[in-house]
Amino acid sequence: MTRTGSGTGNLGFTPSEMMSIAAARELRDGQVCFVGIGAPSTAANLARATQAPGLVLIYESGCIGAKPTTLPLSIGDGELADTADAVVSVPEIFNYWLQPGRIDVGFLGAAQIDRFANLNTTVIGPYDRPEVRLPGAGGAPEIAGSCKEVMIMIKQSRRTFVDPLDFRTSIGFGDGPGSRERLGLRGSGPRMVITDLGILRPDPDSCELTLTDLHPGVSVEAARQATGWELAVAPEPRVTPAPTEAELAHLRHLVSKRPQGSSK
Repeated sequence: MTRTGSGTGNLGFTPSEMMSIAAARELRDGQVCFVGIGAPSTAANLARATQAPGLVLIYESGCIGAKPTTLPLSIGDGELADTADAVVSVPEIFNYWLQPGRIDVGFLGAAQIDRFANLNTTVIGPYDRPEVRLPGAGGAPEIAGSCKEVMIMIKQSRRTFVDPLDFRTSIGFGDGPGSRERLGLRGSGPRMVITDLGILRPDPDSCELTLTDLHPGVSVEAARQATGWELAVAPEPRVTPAPTEAELAHLRHLVSKRPQGSSK
């Protein structure tokens, strides 16, 4: 089955639902996960509701072991603190937990990504005369640099998959092999990028993102058309298993409880 766009036709789920479910499946029970707000938070909370009930969620505001019953609007959402195992200061989160490498996986989103999985959350357009000023770095550079591994969620289009970035906010693999090592970064870098079209993983030799998995109904050509560089593709890309009824039910329940005013 192939398609040239991003719709799912009669498959029974949306590209965004497939992306969230595919990302949730990659989180393992018992991991400690530093979660970004938005799509990563949706996927992480879905994972905790399904195959990874022991997933420990950490948010930048200092909440450790948060168990929100609704998707948080921001890192300052009161339910994160109300449901956490502990709430510590922001300096402790960064100085004790994150920077020494005590976090298993960092889970990030972005406005732009390049072929080496570097991320932009700062500006669209020239830095001194931006077309759009984005929320900024927050804790993302430290998450990208110090977590044992990183997962990234981003919708795939020529607006988001760009080369070069308008601004490099958070490092993936820098300019290629050896960049992270030269910078003395503790973490191993991005393990995968999950999009609404498929999954990309860094090539072990070149560090360039390579399409290894296609979501149901997506063609290689559709992924190439949605990428702002010549996309590397595995010889035989796998097909992501379609969402189960249980996964969709859990995800839709989470989304239905999203507070009014949230568009994530």
